[in-house]
Amino acid sequence: MSLIHKSAIIDSRAELDSSVSVGPYTVIGAGVRVGAQTAIGAHCVVEGPLSIGRDNRFFPFCSIGAAPQDKKYAGEPTELEIGDGNTVREFVTMNRGTAQGGGTTRVGDDNWIMAYVHVAHDCQIGNHTILANTTNLAGHVEIGDWAILGGYTGVHQFCKIGAHAMSAVGTVVLHDIPPFVMVSGNSAEAHGINTEGLRRRGFSAERIQALRRAYRTIYKAGLTLEQARKDLRASAALAEQTAPDLLLLADFLDGVTRGIVR
Repeated sequence: MSLIHKSAIIDSRAELDSSVSVGPYTVIGAGVRVGAQTAIGAHCVVEGPLSIGRDNRFFPFCSIGAAPQDKKYAGEPTELEIGDGNTVREFVTMNRGTAQGGGTTRVGDDNWIMAYVHVAHDCQIGNHTILANTTNLAGHVEIGDWAILGGYTGVHQFCKIGAHAMSAVGTVVLHDIPPFVMVSGNSAEAHGINTEGLRRRGFSAERIQALRRAYRTIYKAGLTLEQARKDLRASAALAEQTAPDLLLLADFLDGVTRGIVR
């Protein structure tokens, strides 16, 4: 039995692995490459240049790989790259990059992207993230591994969200969120470390306690970001198991451009 529904329209210049399934009334354009065991549901529009890895699942009515929603875009050959094992639910939109933003929007592996999420041009999404329903990412947003964004989260362009960070439902993110930090509100405010999420991922009590101290260094000690970075690096030099976590925080603060959520 064919895995391609007879009503699907697939451009002859698209490259689909023989194990790819395509649902009714889906349109796949030129320059699209799709890896093994990926399933594309009904009524999707998939445009290239676009690379999709293996074992992904796209639910109905997705728009994947459309031109960026950027008035500066003038038809340059930009692209979207999607890794392996992602779940992309109904009505998700993901746009290609822009020349000004490096040319490529990227989505990593094993991400859980719920209905009505928008991933704008030049976004860089890591691995194992969860983007809950109607989360909207403006252009050039960066999201680290294991981050969780609650439903109706809106992220301003060029913001960075660190690994293991978490936002509550309805959060408006106007500044960078350091790794491990929980935020909520309009606009977002920091509310401690994502303790429960870290426990579920196997973080030891020692690592969580070290991150709580690091949070106090950044948010409670009255230090500038530069002073907090130096303090975190000094603590990492004396640590063993917790050093990578502290250095991840310090490195993130090195790259802050919009200030951090306070």
